Amino acid sequence: MTQDTINFAGQVAIVTGAGGGLGRLYALDLAARGAAVVVNDLGGSVDGSGSSASAAETVVEEIKAAGGKAIANAADVTDEAAVNAMVADTIAAFGRVDILINNAGILRDKSFAKMEMSNWNKVVDVHLNGAALCTKAVWNVMKEQGYGRIIMTTSPSGIYGNFGQANYGAAKAGLWGMMNTLGLEGAKSNIHINCIAPSAGTRMTETIMDAGTLKMLAPENITPAVIFLCSEAAPSRKVLVAAAGTYTLAEMVETQGIHLAEGDRTPEAIAANWGRIADRTDAEPVNSAMEGVAKLVKAMANA
Repeated sequence: MTQDTINFAGQVAIVTGAGGGLGRLYALDLAARGAAVVVNDLGGSVDGSGSSASAAETVVEEIKAAGGKAIANAADVTDEAAVNAMVADTIAAFGRVDILINNAGILRDKSFAKMEMSNWNKVVDVHLNGAALCTKAVWNVMKEQGYGRIIMTTSPSGIYGNFGQANYGAAKAGLWGMMNTLGLEGAKSNIHINCIAPSAGTRMTETIMDAGTLKMLAPENITPAVIFLCSEAAPSRKVLVAAAGTYTLAEMVETQGIHLAEGDRTPEAIAANWGRIADRTDAEPVNSAMEGVAKLVKAMANA
């Protein structure tokens, strides 16, 4: 089957956390396909401590050596002034911003009983607030252009949960919610926003996975999914799950449920009808909060 080549000639991409791991691979592939790339990385450790511009600069040199265009940036994604300056520098260098990949992240895993709230706050700040700050900084640029592609990095931990990652899972689930709302707000400006949910062997996961699993979950397997979501053909408000060469779509669905008459709306009635409420037969996605409310009102009217 003949496939059209995805090309980003004339486009400009910002990739956060691109000094290594997944972000580096995204930056290299975008540049190879013609994009000018801003390689952002604070250069800290896995837990977010420390900083160094060398990681981003090394990736920029790789891109330039291969004939591509790139600049390095060491902004902390939680620093609003630094993020705004990064976008201003991008506009000064390349004139526009077409793609933003919110990839920067840290880990501070611990069971909730033992987790200090400072570690909760830091993880949520980097993953959720950092993505919000970067997205906010490019939002009006993309609106004025009438074009934009934004990728949020969620996780199976945010979709399904994972022991010891309450902070990380909460932040990653929050990105899904932000994507859904911004997808509605950006639609008329041709801004498509999606989530990637990767499982990959990287610096962030090498201490919790064995060698065999790390090899199977090579980060190179995630790049095709992200590059597709950066393209003009990308959908919007979708969660693409990627691992080991398998790609699936995660959706939140709502069951058909039941309607209880006014006099029957008791906890006991809900308990008695739980099987019907939880029955996933004919469960379907809901496209907005207002659509969800309309569904419930319609059920009441039909009853």
